[in-house]
Amino acid sequence: MAASDRERAQQQIDEIEALSSIYGEDWCVVDEDEKIYCIKINDCLDQPKWTLCLQVILPPGYPTAEPPIYQLNAPWLRGQDYMELANVLEEIYVQNLGESILYLWVEKIREVLIEKAQSSDPEPDIKKTSEEVDEDDGDDFLLDYQPVQEDPIKMLNYITSESQEVDEELPSIHHGNPITDRRSTFQAHLAPVVTPRQVKSVLEKLYENKKIASATHNIYAYRIYCEDKQTFLQDCEDDGETAAGGRLLHLMQILNVHNVLVVVSRWYGGILLGPDRFKHINNCARNVLVE
Repeated sequence: MAASDRERAQQQIDEIEALSSIYGEDWCVVDEDEKIYCIKINDCLDQPKWTLCLQVILPPGYPTAEPPIYQLNAPWLRGQDYMELANVLEEIYVQNLGESILYLWVEKIREVLIEKAQSSDPEPDIKKTSEEVDEDDGDDFLLDYQPVQEDPIKMLNYITSESQEVDEELPSIHHGNPITDRRSTFQAHLAPVVTPRQVKSVLEKLYENKKIASATHNIYAYRIYCEDKQTFLQDCEDDGETAAGGRLLHLMQILNVHNVLVVVSRWYGGILLGPDRFKHINNCARNVLVE
């Protein structure tokens, strides 16, 4: 297998892991060997009016050389509607040649469904829905209507803009709920950051905690948006868990989060978890970003 084929295969694996983390129960593996997947997309959380299933097949050349093969399934979707949506997806592919695009496709389809729901009937009240989700404790579904790039980012940007002048202050650190599997425990920690110095001070503060300092791995990634240069300052650390930092950063890129540091601690319990460990790292990170 040529290096580029290997890289493409790895890109596909990373994208699939990130998407299954983001969409939870709405992400379905139809055929792992044939790389066939299906994503159920709704216009809202409660009593969705508009639902569509996007089925995709990832060819060996995706993402660098071939587009995904896709099918749009919905009883209401035909004729002009189908053509318009297909054209939008083709346009996204052309604008992002060589990139992983499934997340962009799903969120674009969701936008179209939301527009349809709003134009035909102003209900359901979106604001009411998003406030009730907190009581529901359905993390997967919170992401359905509100990708992390909406409210939490506005909140993070607000926090960081408030702290621009007091750069030296230690940002507040949030700790996620731990996930335990076969005696291994994973826990994510999150802090809003706007400078590498803040990243360093948050890490130092975390390592003051004896339990965190004793973790087998403390994997982290951060993304800081530099307004003046309009670029991202980003980095990651595997801490002995090969490729874990890069995957964590990839998840943050797909979710378009910035001005944030995410650290995932893993305490190894003596039983090898295989690829499941990456799933737990991503799920911990996603959950803490949603919270």
